[in-house]
Amino acid sequence: MSRSKIIVLDFGSQYAHLIAKRFRLLGFYSEIALPSSDISVFSDAKGIVFSGGPSSVYDEKVPEFNKDILNLGIPILGLCYGHYIVQLGYNGEVGKADVGEFGFASLKINPETKCPLFKGVENVQQVWMSHQDAVLKLGEGFEVVGSTKDTQYAATQNLNKKRFSLQFHCEVKDTPCGNKIFENFADYCGMKKNWDQDTVLQVILENIKTEAKNHNVLLFLSGGVDSTITFALLNKALGQERVLGLHIDNGFMRKNESENVKKAYNKFGFTNFIVEDASESFLKAINKLTDPQQKRMAVGENFITVRNDVVAKQHLDENNWLLAQGTLYPDIIESGGTKNSNTIKTHHNRVQGIQELIAKGMIIEPIKDLYKDEVRSIGKKLGLSDELVMRHPFPGPGLSINVLCSNGIMSAEDKKEYENAKSEFDNISVDEFCDDCKKFMQKSVLPVKSVGVQGDFRTYRFPAVLSFEKLENGFYKVPKKWEKIEAASSNITNKATLINRTIIRLWQNPKIDDSDLKLQEGYCCKQRLNQLREVDNIMLTELHNSGWYEKIFQHLTIDLPYASTKDRASFVLRPVCSEDVMTARFAHLPLDLLNNVIEKISKLGFVDALYYDATNKPPATFGWE
Repeated sequence: MSRSKIIVLDFGSQYAHLIAKRFRLLGFYSEIALPSSDISVFSDAKGIVFSGGPSSVYDEKVPEFNKDILNLGIPILGLCYGHYIVQLGYNGEVGKADVGEFGFASLKINPETKCPLFKGVENVQQVWMSHQDAVLKLGEGFEVVGSTKDTQYAATQNLNKKRFSLQFHCEVKDTPCGNKIFENFADYCGMKKNWDQDTVLQVILENIKTEAKNHNVLLFLSGGVDSTITFALLNKALGQERVLGLHIDNGFMRKNESENVKKAYNKFGFTNFIVEDASESFLKAINKLTDPQQKRMAVGENFITVRNDVVAKQHLDENNWLLAQGTLYPDIIESGGTKNSNTIKTHHNRVQGIQELIAKGMIIEPIKDLYKDEVRSIGKKLGLSDELVMRHPFPGPGLSINVLCSNGIMSAEDKKEYENAKSEFDNISVDEFCDDCKKFMQKSVLPVKSVGVQGDFRTYRFPAVLSFEKLENGFYKVPKKWEKIEAASSNITNKATLINRTIIRLWQNPKIDDSDLKLQEGYCCKQRLNQLREVDNIMLTELHNSGWYEKIFQHLTIDLPYASTKDRASFVLRPVCSEDVMTARFAHLPLDLLNNVIEKISKLGFVDALYYDATNKPPATFGWE
């Protein structure tokens, strides 16, 4: 059946699918297509959006693009990388920006230029940037619609050609006027509303029946939001007698997690699931691994091993049982799962063993085209309780990816990069704070690396540390205005090339000096996992008690092999607010809540230091691995 649509060309952006999702949520049907697509693909298209992407347009290897698309008589909107493609298509010029922009920027719209995209939008808008290149010369027939402090051509248009291009990402929540821009574009394209969540649910249920055929389905059931809602969808589409949930206790669960998951499922009426304790198997699989990618892959492959063991023990006919996963589209994107995308991290549900099963047609992933907020909406439509739908995400690898590992020795390359990062940070002015705060402020860099995402590329860099006035009992003062911390954090990561996070020192063991803290040999073992569970449980308990658990999207506690001795550790608190996982802001928690958490954690006998991750996504990812 033909349906009017907005087509999104995927140049490999972290956000390409999010663009399509935004249009769908606004009521306009949208599909993803490759930029190399034949013109016939656009027969029912009312408009086209060019996504961002990880490449620079002047790279040797760039996504293949069918330039005939620019000759179509329908409106085109380019975003970030797509902004460059539109400008180049009309003889504009693109090159390295003098200053890259990552995170918030202020867009000033020219009130003298009437632009259909900004109908009903105020002249000054917060927008979300993630770019290192820029348009240096406008394409023929284009005019400037809006600019930021560092980007002259942030919004442009050519009304004669029905062409628009924006440097910023209006598909993310952190560009508040983004939905209005998309709605205006759809209106300019002559689109009528033709899509809603009821339709989405029915499409998913029909797809499950079609894909499953006569097979039964075994589901990896972590207890998280995604697998739980996938479980409910499978049960509704196929019936409980054809579905078996497998909850694997991999030893990386939070404190009492498996028992709590079991109680929640029983309470809701799920009876078709089993619990398998495979903790020793998983600990053995990642023994002494330090590389984050290798750890993720080892965990993912071991899930397949355990699944095969359970199939044998349960005497299931392997040829009659598909494997289901609660995979979301961000998992696929970050694993480099679209043709032009860059790998940010390999998710456990995209390791080689899973890919082989996908190739054999033995995997079913009902929500793989959705984002977290869409999945939660589906869960509520299915009648699931908030206890199941609104709990914080908890990935399959669990706490294993929150325990950073090291052999205790920095490579020569890392040492050089670390020294360069410190020098780079020293040369960055941090002027966002009042004179009283700046008087005591100290800058340093931790000798551990974490994963980030900048300009759609994966980065693996060091975190900058800001420390303020030292108080009693190891406490450090935290500036009262989180907005100033956020501005400083963005300033640092925008200007630095070897830093992708900014963290705030909260507390340090008063019995040690800074010189006592060193990179230690430390792996993901029972001792470190148990330590992490205790710190993490304190934070989560206080979030629940204060009512802040429901106000944030997710909290992660990170265990660092950075301490005075091998049996001790430092920890990072990482609460974030997000709608769709693709972008996030670090949570601005009340300082009295934070002080309560610090007080309790500081009393644990193995903690040497405590930090707060004050970095948005981008440039940082949620977790550190």
